[in-house]
Amino acid sequence: MSDLADLFPGFESHWIDTQAGRVFARSGGAGPPLVLLHGFPQTHVMWHRVAPALAERFSVVAMDLRGYGWSSAPRGDDEHLLYSKRAMAEDVIAVMEALGHVRFAAVGHDRGGRVAYRLALDHPGRLDRLCVIDIMPTLSMWEGMTAARALQVYHWTFLAQPAPLPERLIGGDPIFWMEQKLAAWSGTGTLERFDPRALAHYRAAFNNPDRIHAMCEDYRAGATVDLKFDREDRDAGRTIACPTQAIWGASGIPAANSSPLDTWRATFAPGIVGGAVESGHFVPEENPRAMLDLLLPFLLA
Repeated sequence: MSDLADLFPGFESHWIDTQAGRVFARSGGAGPPLVLLHGFPQTHVMWHRVAPALAERFSVVAMDLRGYGWSSAPRGDDEHLLYSKRAMAEDVIAVMEALGHVRFAAVGHDRGGRVAYRLALDHPGRLDRLCVIDIMPTLSMWEGMTAARALQVYHWTFLAQPAPLPERLIGGDPIFWMEQKLAAWSGTGTLERFDPRALAHYRAAFNNPDRIHAMCEDYRAGATVDLKFDREDRDAGRTIACPTQAIWGASGIPAANSSPLDTWRATFAPGIVGGAVESGHFVPEENPRAMLDLLLPFLLA
């Protein structure tokens, strides 16, 4: 870790014990508590361009999800429950409580957004506000898996294949595989909008067989237990209780179909608000200013 740049100057570092191992987090700022949850194939570092501005108004916590970054990466179980978004949401609660926050706001990108909305559904008293970035519900993704969508997000089916198939194939050249994903999903189709220092963090984390396995388990859970939990909530009519916002890239993953707001309103967030910014999938790194222009008024309302 010592040869990687500190992209959160003035933030504290924490190692917090949970039932599944240690979770790494950075914290900084003062004000109402706000947790930032990253996506695949990144780490908490993806928030480095927005965390300082958020820390001017909030007590910000940016954590590495279970299996990602510097957090523990336990071996997956047969039912994939260990990497379910329900289990990851429990990690978020454990981290926030350890740092003195029982109720908080959450902003989640990609997989982190799935953890955040699962937390909102499972623990409705925990969140003051929720923002999901460039995602639609897991349920909607699987049930709307057209040929075009499958080509766009082929990694959903590839990473969900039984072990050790995806692990071994990615392990042949993990950095190429990760960087191809980052470039393909960005608005420019290149790595030019990523800070080279952040890329060094992502390479270090991804170039590890245990973490490759953990990320595959994350997607195996998405295709099985996460989908099951979403269906149960949809069929029971459960919705997210707190104010909810969606932000997405104009050329991001959800933008290819109908408005993400329509999809969220039809499933778990009937009162959701939000909009698109000029960006690919990686909104907090590709267009942080535009993202903050939407996010801050929502969080401060």
